[in-house]
Amino acid sequence: MGFLKQAALSAISELMINKIPFNRHIGLKFHSISDEESIIQFDMKPELVGNYFHGILHGGVISASLDMVGGIMAAVGVLNDNPATHLNKLKEKLTKLSTIDMRVDYLRPGKGEAFYAKARLLRTGAKIAVVRMELVNEQELQIAVATGTYMVG
Repeated sequence: MGFLKQAALSAISELMINKIPFNRHIGLKFHSISDEESIIQFDMKPELVGNYFHGILHGGVISASLDMVGGIMAAVGVLNDNPATHLNKLKEKLTKLSTIDMRVDYLRPGKGEAFYAKARLLRTGAKIAVVRMELVNEQELQIAVATGTYMVG
């Protein structure tokens, strides 16, 4: 992957995480991005607990992190499908990126000190991208999986 493309991918992730106040509030951080996979991370903190008896992660935080990493991967699909597009046109397309549908399967309680939301692109079309996501803890124990459909055109 060329330096410019990697820089564009990293800029997409940083913007989507750092420019959305809710993402900053829950502590999402950019981890890595490539054509194959995008990863964001966050640490457990008291404000993210959904079950205070057991100290487990709130389901809304799980779904929000999965949705964000899915959106980042959908943006990667837009970039890959439009490599020669002028930067301003690409930015315009990315401003229209939005979640159409997302299904989350909660597999285990969200226990852990750190969490990693990972996404892989299944398909990108002219208007729609489909992404598969998962959330794991620092021990790579799978907490949740999801499939998201995103408007990209």
